[in-house]
Parts: sequence; structure tokens; C-alpha cells
Amino acid sequence: MLATTFFFVCVHATGKYLVATHPVVQVVWGRYVFHLLFAAAILGPRLTRVARTANLRLQLLRSLFMLGASGFYFAGVRTLPLAEANAIAFTTPILVVLLAQPVLGERVGARRWLGVAGGFLGALIVIRPGSGVMDLAAGLLLASAFCNACYHIATRQIGSRDDPLTTLFYAAVVGTAGASAALPVVWQPLDAEAWLLLAILGGFACAGHFAIIKAYQAAPAPVVAPFNYAILIWTVVFGYVFFGDLPGPWTLLGAAVIVLSGLYILRRERGAKPPDPLP
Repeated sequence: MLATTFFFVCVHATGKYLVATHPVVQVVWGRYVFHLLFAAAILGPRLTRVARTANLRLQLLRSLFMLGASGFYFAGVRTLPLAEANAIAFTTPILVVLLAQPVLGERVGARRWLGVAGGFLGALIVIRPGSGVMDLAAGLLLASAFCNACYHIATRQIGSRDDPLTTLFYAAVVGTAGASAALPVVWQPLDAEAWLLLAILGGFACAGHFAIIKAYQAAPAPVVAPFNYAILIWTVVFGYVFFGDLPGPWTLLGAAVIVLSGLYILRRERGAKPPDPLP
């Protein structure tokens, strides 16, 4: 799981660097097309078996939510430091609890609602509405967190009926197709460095997804999931080393509140697999 968080922050940092000079859609396209190529190379002869699903409609819908999560994230992180962006993105587990009752019919008790309230308080501390500092970017990142939460709700609806690799395959295929549809409108010529970075972006995304599958195969979800929050440590390091950003005290306080709320919710949901980091 620690490797997973490292790989995903590599995705975030590489994407942030690329969207500064390239259209978001083009960067998202590169993230998915190279992810698909790496996944196809790793799966090899198993690709035909992995592509089979009895839940095609739900797989497609879930993959569209993942595409939306990636697009909104890269759009938001263009102008926002990595630490702030990921602190807001970590409202996803809280949104999952919020959506579980109306969509899945799962009972949400008073203590879980307390955790939800705490998580949103943390997000408000980070965003500080009305400050004018990051209203638009924060809105995009909240949209990303919402899409990611819908993605995980769809994952719960499928349950264990499909192989986890099937989910990753469809996410890569739908992401590539969706981004490719809009690509002609925004395409910019790419030099060798940009192509290399897009390949690295897709490679890290693929590695992160495979690492998280192995993590959940190796240990129960309640043991693995808390390590998700290591992503916030990596974002501080990467943000400072590559972009010269250090989170301010409000961001650190808000992130701490979000993490504690997420861990509290996780403790209340010991039997359920919690949401993964933002892919």
C-alpha cells in the first residue's frame, strides 16, 4: 500500500507538471492510453479472460466516473499545490458514506454521520470558502472526489462478481476511448519529453493499480486501508522538491481533521473495503 501511494503521487506530480503547458484532456488521454498499453503487456494471454464481464453496463458507468475523477483532478491541480489538492481529494471516503444510504440502502448510524461531519469540517478548513484563494480549483477537486465516490459505490454494487483485473481493464479502455473522443479539439504537438512523461504517467498509474490489488490480496482491508493516508506525506515531499510548495498551517490542520475522520469511519466499517486512493 505504501508503494501504491508513492506511485499515485508520481501520477499526480507528473500530471501537474504536464497540465501547466498541455491541455488537461490531452494529459488524461496519455494517462489512460499508456496505462492500457502497459496493462495489456502485463496481462498478455489473460487479456481475453479478463475482458469478460457479466456487468458490462455497470463496468462502463463505473469507468466513466473514474475518467471524470481523473479529469477534474488534473484540472484542479493545475493551479493548486499537491498537498491542498490531495487533502480535498481525500473527502472521497466521506462522500462514499454519504452516498451509501440513498444509493445502496446501507444504514448509516449516528457515529458514521459524525465522521462525515468531521471530514467536511476538515475540507472547509483547507478550502476556506470565500477566501478567493482556490475556490474554482477546490470546486474541481470536490467534483473529482464526488466522481471517485460514485466509482467506489459502483464497485460495491458489482461486489466480487468480476475479477479486480477486469475492473482495471475496463477503466483503462473507457478512459482511453472517452479522452480520445475529445482529443482532436484540443490536440497540441508533443515533443519527445512530453511523450516520455505521458508514458511515465501511464506506467505509474498502472503500477499503482496493480500494487493496490496485491495489497488487498495480502491483508484484510482494515489493516491495509489506513496506509492510504501516506499519500499526504508523499504529496508534501513531492510538492516541495518539484514545485517549491509547502502546505500552510490551515492545510495541515484541515488534512489532519480529514484523516482522523476517515480513520474513524473506517473503524466503524471494519467489514467493508474502503475506497482506494485517487487513481
